[in-house]
Amino acid sequence: MSTPFASAKRPDLKILQPEKTLTGGPIQPLQKGLPKTTLSLCPECGGTKTIPARIFEEDGKVMMEKTCPEHGEFKDCVYGDAKLYLKMEEWEFGDMPGLNNPAYDNGAAAKCPDDCGICSLHTSHAALANVDLTNRCNLTCPVCFANANAAGYLYEPTVPEVRVMLQALRDTRPIDSRVVQFSGGEPTIHPQFLEILAMAKEMGFTHVQAATNGILLADSLEFAMKCKEAGLSTIYLQFDGMSDDVYMKTRGEALLAKKMQVIENCRQAKIKIVFVPTVVKGINDHQLGQILQCAIDNVDTVSGISWQPVSFTGRISRKELEEKRFTQSDLAHELAKQSGIFDTYNDWFPLSAVTPFSRLISAIEGRPVPTISAHPHCSMGTYLFVDEKAHKAIPVTQFVDIPAMLQDLEELSRKKWGGVMKYYNGSRAWLDLKKHFKAELAPPGLTFEKFLNTIQGMTNKKLGRDGMDGTFTYRTLLCAGMHFQDHYNFDVERVKRCVIHYAAPDGKLYPFCTYNSGPTYREKIEKQFSIPFEKQLERFDFVELSAVK
Repeated sequence: MSTPFASAKRPDLKILQPEKTLTGGPIQPLQKGLPKTTLSLCPECGGTKTIPARIFEEDGKVMMEKTCPEHGEFKDCVYGDAKLYLKMEEWEFGDMPGLNNPAYDNGAAAKCPDDCGICSLHTSHAALANVDLTNRCNLTCPVCFANANAAGYLYEPTVPEVRVMLQALRDTRPIDSRVVQFSGGEPTIHPQFLEILAMAKEMGFTHVQAATNGILLADSLEFAMKCKEAGLSTIYLQFDGMSDDVYMKTRGEALLAKKMQVIENCRQAKIKIVFVPTVVKGINDHQLGQILQCAIDNVDTVSGISWQPVSFTGRISRKELEEKRFTQSDLAHELAKQSGIFDTYNDWFPLSAVTPFSRLISAIEGRPVPTISAHPHCSMGTYLFVDEKAHKAIPVTQFVDIPAMLQDLEELSRKKWGGVMKYYNGSRAWLDLKKHFKAELAPPGLTFEKFLNTIQGMTNKKLGRDGMDGTFTYRTLLCAGMHFQDHYNFDVERVKRCVIHYAAPDGKLYPFCTYNSGPTYREKIEKQFSIPFEKQLERFDFVELSAVK
């Protein structure tokens, strides 16, 4: 599959790059090209000290190599295709200036990833915030980075403790967190899950999610209905494959029937679903096309797929690492081969490429808005526009000149709106994009007007899937991959730009890849706020403790 815009390159536009964060931390602009150097971690030292690392091209792949004075040399593939790696760098639009109220407001003296909570070196605010509700789970998944059942202690914050975490997210400045995802363990088994959902909604979160295995939602339509009523908008559903042999390997149980029942119950409850496949080479990478088709077939309920190549949180031999490592470029190649939908090199962009959209909205509305300013190698994605009748999808890149449109959006966002706003009133800016829309290539029923409505629905939930989806907007499916780091591929420059933050009961915030890997603050936080099983039993006398024994 090829795109008519394959030859389109990003025009030369000066990147707006702040030199310092809002609290004085120096911002090193993104290093582009190969080779380059960064700071990483020794896999054997357990994230206790940083060491220099070199990133370079070898046999068409992007590799990282580093040497620990105590434990020797390490080498890992961070991107399976150097050409796609370099393309991702081409479509970043500069950093954000971070928070003006980080927990560690120590300017240039900050040290990443040691001064976490967040520190003055962090450039991004949270596009998505996570709050862990428990380390209990009703599964024992071999691939779980939270390691919920092996911790040896019970972590289950009370409602007041959860409120502290949510308030810390709402209090970030200059942009407060507005999207929260409850996670775990399995968040739905928290005894006061429904109360917590309602509390998040009452505190002003515009979108409330849960990362779940879906078992309780599959077992009870009534529970799904109650979750929706309490404020649950979306679930991020573990969805590793389309056959039970895959689930036996990744989750330890045959779960396909339950996954399909979750889809049906969420359809009736009007809860959106994002599939979250953990992709492991040799286990389920051959079923990516089938997972994608399942999402397309159920696009009335499924709004996206968040592909997550597996991260190795424990020690692993070099041979096994080479055999099982699956990178984002591997994802792009496999989806193109298995689905026939994608152009590997032209349909994928880093999620940070949507920065011009946020900047234009901010310029029009005259206020800061959430911006996905992640490192371009953290994630990549594309939007699929789905013809529901034909059960077929087409990437937006194949009927919209995305490179030229992003350029125009960035230039428009830099205009001095002032008095011009009375003329533009925002709408004229969007209408100027019509020249990039190729109606003859668009899916059936998609006019330019409906395309603009769909963009508006992505930023205004009342006009999108939470409200008028299917009438005001066209059905879309976000297809995105995010490769979370582990000790073998850890890059401090990615951490500084992380847009997925965990809130902790101590009122601090932690980037995903320091909370779950690297220094692994998860273990420190959970141990600090865990309580003996007996006291937990006194608090909730109906809690089943079998899952943590």
